Parts: sequence; structure tokens; C-alpha cells
Amino acid sequence: MSIAKETKAKIIKDNQAAANDTGSAEVQIAIMSERISQLSTHMQQHKKDLSTRNGLLRLVGKRRKLLDYLKGKSVDRYQAIIEKLGIRR
Repeated sequence: MSIAKETKAKIIKDNQAAANDTGSAEVQIAIMSERISQLSTHMQQHKKDLSTRNGLLRLVGKRRKLLDYLKGKSVDRYQAIIEKLGIRR
């Protein structure tokens, strides 16, 4: 279970800062958020799938670290991505 190419391309296009930007913190956070929502849906149906649960928790931790990094670099960009993706904190 992974993100479809078309969906990933749309996420990158919506969050990139420049035309060839595919690795900025905002893009990575957006991709991780999409994957987290997919895994959360999976976990609602398969409550005992512990390997997926571990992967989900690991992914949430990575996203948290990227958000903390972005907050240290630029609070404006941090606030913008939080509002755009609807991530609570």
C-alpha cells in the first residue's frame, strides 16, 4: 500500500516552492501526511496489524521532526503548512 503516482505528483505540485522542488520540508511533510492518513484508515479496519502500527508511529515521528525543523527555520512556513494540511498542534 503506497501513494499512487498521480496523487504524489499532485501533492508535490501543490506544495513545491519552485518548479523543480521535490524535496523541501513542506513537500516531504505533505507526502508523509497523505501516507499517515492512508495508514490510519488501514488501522481502523485492521486493529491487530502491529507492523503497520509501528510503521505509522515511525512516520508520525519523522513528520514531527520535520515540522520542528521547519519551525526553527521559518515560523511563517511552519504556520502555512500546518494550516494547509490541517495538522493540529
